[in-house]
Amino acid sequence: MSSEFSFNLLATDGKARRGEVSMPRGTVRTPAFMPVGTGGTVKTMYMDQVRDLGADIILGNTYHLMLRPGAERMARLGGLHEFARWPHPILTDSGGFQVMSLSKLRKLTDHGVTFRSHIDGAPYEMTPERSIEIQGLLDSDIQMQLDECTALPAPRTEIERAMELSLRWAERCKAAFGSQPGKAMFGIVQGGDVADLRVGSARALAAMDLKGYAVGGLAVGEPQAVMLDMLDATCPELPADKPRYLMGVGTPDDILKSVARGIDMFDCVMPTRAGRHGLAYTRRGKVNLRNARHADDHRPLDEESDCPAARDYSRAYLHHLVRSQEALGAMLLTWNNLSYYQKLMQDIRAAIEAGAFAERAQEISEGWARGDIAPL
Repeated sequence: MSSEFSFNLLATDGKARRGEVSMPRGTVRTPAFMPVGTGGTVKTMYMDQVRDLGADIILGNTYHLMLRPGAERMARLGGLHEFARWPHPILTDSGGFQVMSLSKLRKLTDHGVTFRSHIDGAPYEMTPERSIEIQGLLDSDIQMQLDECTALPAPRTEIERAMELSLRWAERCKAAFGSQPGKAMFGIVQGGDVADLRVGSARALAAMDLKGYAVGGLAVGEPQAVMLDMLDATCPELPADKPRYLMGVGTPDDILKSVARGIDMFDCVMPTRAGRHGLAYTRRGKVNLRNARHADDHRPLDEESDCPAARDYSRAYLHHLVRSQEALGAMLLTWNNLSYYQKLMQDIRAAIEAGAFAERAQEISEGWARGDIAPL
């Protein structure tokens, strides 16, 4: 642990980076996957389980927490760490993505955005200053700037307008954040699927000398190749001595390919959401437990896994739970999925340290390509 926020680059292998983000509440080993704890909970999981799987940090969502239970109430109750019984680092997003995607009635100006809650229609205003204030009330360790995330595809003029607005908001967020010992505010690179706009955004944010940088507005429906092209353009423009966070990504394959381009941090609802819908991530690829082929299969998901959900329960039982809509099915498959994601990150970190990332990434990909074990 460190009394100040810092990033230490420990090893590189090609563009892949192995590092550590240190702050008073703990150290985050990178590349890192952050389980998503949208409303103060990683769905269907106990926080002790999440920690035991190897997570150093989780993500909280400013938009959802400001609506319920409310930022000021959260502060009175001791902040998000105390509220959720997670004493380790927490990153909060700015709420901007949810404002843009969930609020059907909203008005965007240079000052900020006014919108109505998707829960009860109550009116709210979100400005860069208010976003940082809320994240401070939540007592998060890494706070994100408010930005505008443009849905793709979109005209260049619209992408450029949103990118420039996001840069102005980054300046205001930096001023509102001020100096908070042991904490950090990250800027967010925007620019859609236009490489020169991504480069311009990255350079402008780098000039602000922030403590970390995120790449936003990707994995929003565009092909993976477009996302990777944008990372190829963006990552070289970001400071090598600061952490790089790819927001909302992604699949295990997305993670492997993004690490190869220099990304350090990831978050995504995919492993938890998939677990609630009967889908398991394994070293053999995705396994759909809803399929009838598993109904009489006494074998586990993965006999070599050290996660009890994957190793100790039969596919037949998991299939039964999923088809019966039993809560335990979602719990076990989410447990498996988060375990798989954290083991993948551990594998990636070890491979970078050994100078064998490309070879290990190929082996992992070949395992997915071979597919699941044959039906009985």
